[in-house]
Amino acid sequence: MILAAGFGTRMGALTADRPKPLIEVAGRKLLDHALEVATAAQAKPIAVNGHYRAGQMQAYLSAHHPGVHFLHEVDEILDSGGGVKNALPLLGADPIFTLNADAVWSKAAPLSDLEAAWDGRRMGALLLLVPRARAVGREGGGDFAMDAEGRLTWDKGADGLVYTGAQILDPGPLSNHPDAVFSLRDIWQGMMDEGRLFGVIHQGHWADMGHPAGIVAAEEMVRRDTPV
Repeated sequence: MILAAGFGTRMGALTADRPKPLIEVAGRKLLDHALEVATAAQAKPIAVNGHYRAGQMQAYLSAHHPGVHFLHEVDEILDSGGGVKNALPLLGADPIFTLNADAVWSKAAPLSDLEAAWDGRRMGALLLLVPRARAVGREGGGDFAMDAEGRLTWDKGADGLVYTGAQILDPGPLSNHPDAVFSLRDIWQGMMDEGRLFGVIHQGHWADMGHPAGIVAAEEMVRRDTPV
């Protein structure tokens, strides 16, 4: 599941006439960066949600990625948790990958870090993290602290680990959630309380596309980390 329904308001003029996932970074659209990550993991089926200027998203996918399912959130954005819940009829009941569409990774297959560490007997979700120093373009502190066994708690401080927008997730708690609109943070909190929220460290860099300056930083990261 690629989460791509936000307005991208912090990108300013760049999203005045297009949705954020269609902004180009290092010669490719953000959505294509995410789809590369998904296809490198041989993830199928793939669903993408959209709301703001959704017609552009749907047209782009139809033209360039006809096998990808597009879910138009028509009346309102369902938020991260609601967006994934809405896609479950397509994605099924087995654990799923989710990706945020507004990120760039410095290696093509970051989901392999997740797949190798996943243990569904102990885990409700496994989040891909980077140390704050490897979060290119990040503003502010981290998101999580991780103990010796990989379990996560909240940590917004300067030393907190940063969530990269990639995870493996047991969809059961989402399908059982009573609301249509809700955040993945609510699901994570429940898993955290049960000791079932885990993390794994991504071995490359990751760039945050939350603001225009992140584009320049991401392009520098891609150039630096691409073999000559």
